[in-house]
Amino acid sequence: MIAWIKSHKLVLILLLVIIYLIFKQSSGVKPLSQPAMLSTGVGEESGAFKSAPSGNDLLPLRSSPPTTQTNRLVVQESNLSLVVKDVRDSVNKAIEYAKSNGGYMVSSSLSQPEEAPYAYVVLRIPAKDLKPAIEYFRSLAIKVSSENLLGTDVTDEYTDIAARLETLNRTKDKFQEIMNQATKVQDILEVQRELINLQDQIDSLKGRQEYLEKTAELAKISLSLSTDEFSLPYAPSSAFRPAVIFKQAVRSLVETLRWLAKMAIWLGVYGAIIVPIALLVWYFKKRRKTSTN
Repeated sequence: MIAWIKSHKLVLILLLVIIYLIFKQSSGVKPLSQPAMLSTGVGEESGAFKSAPSGNDLLPLRSSPPTTQTNRLVVQESNLSLVVKDVRDSVNKAIEYAKSNGGYMVSSSLSQPEEAPYAYVVLRIPAKDLKPAIEYFRSLAIKVSSENLLGTDVTDEYTDIAARLETLNRTKDKFQEIMNQATKVQDILEVQRELINLQDQIDSLKGRQEYLEKTAELAKISLSLSTDEFSLPYAPSSAFRPAVIFKQAVRSLVETLRWLAKMAIWLGVYGAIIVPIALLVWYFKKRRKTSTN
């Protein structure tokens, strides 16, 4: 045992550091699972570390997350179904409003522009301007068919990520100190692989943290717009709507006329072949009948 310790001093130091960090975290904030955060273990012969993904340079520790009630991170999302006079014009006005108020368009689509146009637009608006934006979009409509506002509190997740980042950065600093003291090439490579692994986890958590910040700053608004209430993604409050039923009947008549016109075109094209063949068959049948008489 003593001989092994003398020949593996660096491995012993690494194990003591890991045990110290695990013991220190057991009474505080829950860290990342140890196999993912510190996949360290002594090999059967060389004491090599496990897993070695790629990473970047050392990143600074983020500032403390919001903890007070007034600074909670809430991701807001609103969905509106609007009956409008002119779908295309309303879409353009909605997009222009978002851009002029510090937001942007995520996606936009327009279908059936010649019949009952339907559009679906997703916008991002600064969260502080969400209520005025909803009021403006309501003003574009003849009728607001449906409206809802959702909020998701992500403060706990944000705080947990910040705590994990703090733990990872402290652990990384410890390994960096060991790295500076290492002399053997094999030991340097082992510690370097572990540093890269830690950096990968730090980068991933920071990406998630920045995503939560951005989505909390910019609320998401989804607009469904149409001239026909039945085209909107909801069930109308009144099932009997004479005006809407009339529109549906006219639309069905137009579709039927289109189908008949299409069939006439097909018959006209194939008739150029079918009619001569039919006439020849009729001619030969009549001639055969005459010859037999």
